[in-house]
Amino acid sequence: MTVTWEDLGWERLAEGVGRCRLPGWDCTVGLVVGAGTALVVDAGSGLAEGAALRAAVRRLAGRDVTHLALTHPHFDHVLGAPAFAGAEVYGAVGLDVVFRHEREALRRDAVEHGVPAGEAEAATAALVPPAHAVSGEWTLDLGGGRQVLLANVGPGHTAHDLAVLVPGSPEVVFCGDLVEESGEPQAGPDAVPSRWPDALDRLLALGGADALYVPGHGAVVDAAFVRRQRDALAARFGVS
Repeated sequence: MTVTWEDLGWERLAEGVGRCRLPGWDCTVGLVVGAGTALVVDAGSGLAEGAALRAAVRRLAGRDVTHLALTHPHFDHVLGAPAFAGAEVYGAVGLDVVFRHEREALRRDAVEHGVPAGEAEAATAALVPPAHAVSGEWTLDLGGGRQVLLANVGPGHTAHDLAVLVPGSPEVVFCGDLVEESGEPQAGPDAVPSRWPDALDRLLALGGADALYVPGHGAVVDAAFVRRQRDALAARFGVS
């Protein structure tokens, strides 16, 4: 029997492109299917969640995950990454430094937000720095004429924000937590507020007026929503 996106609780956004909203923190995970390839965007909050995502992708795409893009270094987006062993992993320049030298902060943040201590410890201990550091833009060929653009559009929500543009009709932009729909964008101690509006300007330039913008948390939005959030952040942080 053919398994549909909806059967597994995923939202289909375009041909071969979809996302799911994970329980707990309403974190988005994206999927882009190519010819013999499968790119996952973000990895969930722990090893078990990452493994479940990998199994779901096998059912949806009929193949294993070949590529993983991490939008930023927060626990709910990266602690599932070790479950994707064998995939080519991409992140913004500097993400490797976080994985090497800031594991304890990641572990502590996960536990403070409700991840069981043992699970957080196991996931952070297993983290491996991404093999591919994206500075500027990186075109990733997934085969069969499908290409995606990985764009280092930050800093903003963090110092290491990566967006993923999937060309097509419609175009789809995975924004990470540069954009949030389910609540006010969170600006933690690693945010760079003075640069956040500029990051959203770059995001809008990538996707254009008609793209679907997929927030790190919440429902899919349009360019007008991103523009309003950009202006609200500029007012909130006192920047132009």
